[in-house]
Amino acid sequence: RNLVSLAPRPCETSKARVAAMSAQQEEQPPCDWDKLGFSLLTTDTMYIAQLQEGDSWAPGELMPYGDIKISPAAGVLNYGQGIFEGMKAQRTDAGDIVIFRPNCNSDRFAASAARLGMPTVPEDMFVDAVQSVVAANARWVPPTGKGALYIRPCLWGSGGILGVAPAPQFTFCIYACPVGPYFKGGMSPIALQVSDEHHRAAPGGQGGAKAIGNYAPGMVPCMKAKKQGFNEILYLDAVEHRYVEEAGAANFFCVKNGVVHTPALVGTILPGITRMSVIQIAKDLGHEVREERVDISFALEADECFCTGTAAVIAPIGRIQHGDRDVTFAGGEVGPLTRKLYDMLTGIQVGKVEDKHDWVRKVQVPNNKA
Repeated sequence: RNLVSLAPRPCETSKARVAAMSAQQEEQPPCDWDKLGFSLLTTDTMYIAQLQEGDSWAPGELMPYGDIKISPAAGVLNYGQGIFEGMKAQRTDAGDIVIFRPNCNSDRFAASAARLGMPTVPEDMFVDAVQSVVAANARWVPPTGKGALYIRPCLWGSGGILGVAPAPQFTFCIYACPVGPYFKGGMSPIALQVSDEHHRAAPGGQGGAKAIGNYAPGMVPCMKAKKQGFNEILYLDAVEHRYVEEAGAANFFCVKNGVVHTPALVGTILPGITRMSVIQIAKDLGHEVREERVDISFALEADECFCTGTAAVIAPIGRIQHGDRDVTFAGGEVGPLTRKLYDMLTGIQVGKVEDKHDWVRKVQVPNNKA
């Protein structure tokens, strides 16, 4: 395998605090790896950097995970000036801790910040901060096959402001949380309900950014779908109400006669890192990939469908309901190409499959206390 090493560079953290964190790494975390789910389990250390209006970003500080103080007039609380990313750190069979394509998350983080009028975090600072948090929380990275350390970089308009304008202060924060495998007991096809009432984004909006305001509006449609026995909502475009956009908070794919189809990035769809990776792997396997507008009627005639995201990596879609049509894909099982793409991608992420594109980066843990 091909691992690019990320040697931690020091953050502005006191020697005493570093010593305390190093000693803590020798202890086993208070959790049962076999019972991990996708829920908040706080870890030891987080990262904070702040920027005042007119200044440039400077390295932040590692500190014990805990609550933060914020003005009730903060831009993020009043006007939703905030973004986040989702990443994972995993262990390889050799015991190394690795992260996946952090430069791509940095690029998207910068694009999202620019869309919401916030100062972009430089890539070297972003990647350094991510790997510093992973190294500081190394004991929380589950054993191979037991899950991952989910990493959540955030950028908030934390300064108080009354008018609708960019905040006078910004906070770059990263915390992490161990999570179990998304599919307990193996991959299970999910059921989606097409929404004719709700839309995720509109042209000219912020659908292409990983903005915090994109997620709460999807909670009610999702809850309604779950009450009817579905796992998630499948959104159509807000103009013609016929082109597939996203499956909840995940990117959508369908396969017809060996050709892979996925909605084109037209500004209303989040440019997923997993989406980008699946497209490349499908091409590597010899499949034609078409990024285009995907009509829902075409999707319902597909041989297999799946969606992609950081949490599930690849989730097979076994069923889609649209109006009076209720279609089952691949006999309700995991489609053959879906399975192959999942095995390839997850294999690359943990060093079991050759990393031809230099996507995987090894995180160096001080004193090897991982």
